[in-house]
Amino acid sequence: MTTTLLTHADGLEHVTPPGHPEQVARLERVWAALAGKDLIREEAPIATDDDLRLTHPQAHIDHIKASEPAEGLIQLDADTWMSPGSVDAALRGVGAALRATDLVLSGDTQNAFCAMRPPGHHAETEKTMGFCLFGTAAIAAKHALERHGLNRVAVVDFDVHHGNGTQDLLWDEARALFVSSHQFPLWPGTGRSSDVGAHDNVLNLPLDPMSDGKIFRAAYEDHVFPRLGAFAPELVIISAGFDAHRDDPLAQLDLLEADFAWVTNRLCDIADKHAKGRVVSVLEGGYNLDALAASAAAHVDVLIERG
Repeated sequence: MTTTLLTHADGLEHVTPPGHPEQVARLERVWAALAGKDLIREEAPIATDDDLRLTHPQAHIDHIKASEPAEGLIQLDADTWMSPGSVDAALRGVGAALRATDLVLSGDTQNAFCAMRPPGHHAETEKTMGFCLFGTAAIAAKHALERHGLNRVAVVDFDVHHGNGTQDLLWDEARALFVSSHQFPLWPGTGRSSDVGAHDNVLNLPLDPMSDGKIFRAAYEDHVFPRLGAFAPELVIISAGFDAHRDDPLAQLDLLEADFAWVTNRLCDIADKHAKGRVVSVLEGGYNLDALAASAAAHVDVLIERG
């Protein structure tokens, strides 16, 4: 079938201070890496408050919107900044994931990649964290469950940092399985294997610093793929963070582009078996620009091949 790329220039309007790792250039480099590839390209729509309320209370939404400065920059927490344009950038990120879910579930495309920023997997129910304002992947999962009537959705997060926000947002959702592989110990300090969710619907795989592709692949073969197979998801959502790359400055895992391609292929295998091949991938971390570009390209190349 096909692979759709959803993105929008509003992602460039979310500006952070000089030297901040979550920078405008991240999106520019991903776009350059995907230029010329065989993709259907669509602009990401703006998510509505109704969309955001699938996981966040209105008070959180109102707080984020009211916090956006008319000029300059403001700091929401130790890591998260906002500029004029940050709200629309974040809303386009959520909108991209929702539109991708609609396209995949309608059969209009086989799979989709959402290239937007800021990322989303650290945003908790009522708390911004780690560059993130809204929980994009979790909102997409709830959209598939509540509005499309699916019974089982899996969210798989291979970002180097634990997806604490997605875990928080889906903790009580028995119809969603959340899987996170991540370096531990590392910020945000969550993601212990003993955290299993309210309905045994969370699987955390802490990886020691300096774990390489062999260790990463073995963890997925031994734990993730059997669990996903037993869960039999009707849709696979990927939180695609590429900061587990050996060149990333914020962590100490030792993965390469081939490892991201491998896990993407295997997740597509799960989707082929249980979910009619339906995969939605959203960009999360990745802060070495060269490694981010190469890894995102490798990830999308697999989606194109499988699509």
